[in-house]
Amino acid sequence: MIQSNKIKQPSNISKKSIDQYVFLIIGLPLVFWAFAFPLIKVGLTELSPENLAILRLFIASMIFFGFFILKRKDLSPLHKKDILPLFLIGFTGISVYHLGLNYGEQFISAGVASLIIATIPIYVVILAGVFLKEQINKFIISGILVALTGVIIISLWGNPNTIIEINYIFGALAVILAAFVGAVYTIAGKKMLKRYNPFSLTTYVFILGNLGLIFFVRPSLFYQVSNLSVETWAAVLFLACCPTVIAYFFWYSALRIKPASELSVYLYFTPMLTTLLGFFFFNESITPWYILGGGLVITGLYIVNQQQKKSNKNLVIKKVQ
Repeated sequence: MIQSNKIKQPSNISKKSIDQYVFLIIGLPLVFWAFAFPLIKVGLTELSPENLAILRLFIASMIFFGFFILKRKDLSPLHKKDILPLFLIGFTGISVYHLGLNYGEQFISAGVASLIIATIPIYVVILAGVFLKEQINKFIISGILVALTGVIIISLWGNPNTIIEINYIFGALAVILAAFVGAVYTIAGKKMLKRYNPFSLTTYVFILGNLGLIFFVRPSLFYQVSNLSVETWAAVLFLACCPTVIAYFFWYSALRIKPASELSVYLYFTPMLTTLLGFFFFNESITPWYILGGGLVITGLYIVNQQQKKSNKNLVIKKVQ
């Protein structure tokens, strides 16, 4: 049974190999989340936003429950005192996030939703400084602002067909809530990773947190599910497996290695990748503004990464001294 969450890096593993591993576990969630947006559109053709979120998360929770039964020996022991915190992390950071986002997108355009969700790294940086005591300096802040500027440019002008519209203020507030609880999920998870390995933590928050979905189940769910087409089922199953089960597990795996404030900046790649996927797979147009915005996103991430490398180097020097 896994009892320790300390990361052991064998001496024969090169720094390059470690960097490639980190890039993989960060990159895969971003790619899967980028694919999620067009597939959500497919799901919404036959499911209401609430029912799509419930079905997607129910399937994902059942997968994690299967892991719990079959791989129980690989899980960190569940402490009784953590049951309520784990439920709250999962319910708010997963269930409320997806319900709020799907509800809000009924009343605001995708462009507005993406702009609001782009505030998650800002919330993460503030919360990481307060609750995790991470060092937030001017370079990290400037890197986030540069990347945020790139996301704004991509969201507003990267696609000539983008519509910026709010039809109902509570729709925008629901997405703002989703962005905030998404940040809380990262910060609270970072603290829990001191006692649980990523596989255990992701399993527990999904199984416990999504129990709260029971209160949102309506008769329409069963009617819509019984009439789903093969295409929609394929979209829902992909959403449950890749952008949910795999992506959330990899996100906590990356969070175990990287500071929350640094890792959050990578989220700005998602709208960049989503627009690119729309160009290649859905014949959507992009403009030169997309190239500018993408360049700013990469520049912002570079600034944050360079500062983090500098901080790590200084930490090593202090330990040697």
